[in-house]
Amino acid sequence: MDKKEPLQRLLDYLDEDMTLCNRVIMDRMQSSVELVSQLAAHLIVAGGKRLRPLLTLASARLCGYEYSPDDVMPRHVRLATCIEFLHTATLLHDDVVDESLLRRGAESANVVFGNAASVLGGDFLFSRAFQIMTEDGSLEVMRIISQASATIAEGELLQMTIQNDLSTSIVRYFEVIYGKTAALFAASCRVGAIVAERSLKEEEALEAYGLNLGMAFQLVDDALDYSANQEELGKTVGDDFREGKITYPILIAYQQADAEEKKFWERVIEACDQSEDDLKHALFLIHKHQALEATLQEAMNFANKACDAIRFFPEGELHSLFEDIARYTVNRHF
Repeated sequence: MDKKEPLQRLLDYLDEDMTLCNRVIMDRMQSSVELVSQLAAHLIVAGGKRLRPLLTLASARLCGYEYSPDDVMPRHVRLATCIEFLHTATLLHDDVVDESLLRRGAESANVVFGNAASVLGGDFLFSRAFQIMTEDGSLEVMRIISQASATIAEGELLQMTIQNDLSTSIVRYFEVIYGKTAALFAASCRVGAIVAERSLKEEEALEAYGLNLGMAFQLVDDALDYSANQEELGKTVGDDFREGKITYPILIAYQQADAEEKKFWERVIEACDQSEDDLKHALFLIHKHQALEATLQEAMNFANKACDAIRFFPEGELHSLFEDIARYTVNRHF
């Protein structure tokens, strides 16, 4: 039995596609402006599992997509590159907005190159992504990816509007994580079906898989901020707490809190009046009310919905990997 993690098994399964995709990513990141190339090199060295482009490649393959060995840039590779550029651009911008110090365990680009260079580097990658979409020539692909791009921006802005607001509903929180994370997961998967020229039913099924996977992924990310160590998380532990971000573990802990605990949360989250020991007490309350367990259970609900969405696809190794990826997403680092 293969004991590798599902994500590594998927990478192995799509090794040729992903190797070609990485080659295209590196090639299209290049620029005559030296600073742009330096930013690109920093991002490449920082690594990352490239989950979103991997989903595009995997979805195309699940739908039976084939391409000629002579094709140096097959459609699914071209559009996977586009997806990765959009995602990386949002990370560059997010790190500036959040004043992040770390990204994937290394110094974030805004720390190394400054805020202005990071913002403009993100703009460059957005532009590259839309160049690639234009080269592909599909209006349907452009509609889906450009809509996802707009939704990401809306999600980030919506997150700003609920920051420090403990009256935020779970429904509104889900709207935030759909926008900032799940929308691009959904687009990544649907594009794969479009490339393979499959039915609307299959497009929508893969879109639903991606959406629910993205929701699960972000819920787990929000839980990890209160449970993982810095090396595992790839960013500073407790960042969400220090910024007063409203996430599922906070909402659950606040809803379950007694009067004294509510005052604590209102001071540290709404007023952002925090002392050195407040994160430790916040962790105690989160564990007391089993907020992480509730978050992971909600994530598993979404993971199960992701699996259900593609149930009608033929069984096989790749189909099983899709299901394994959904469940692995919930269990990573826990």
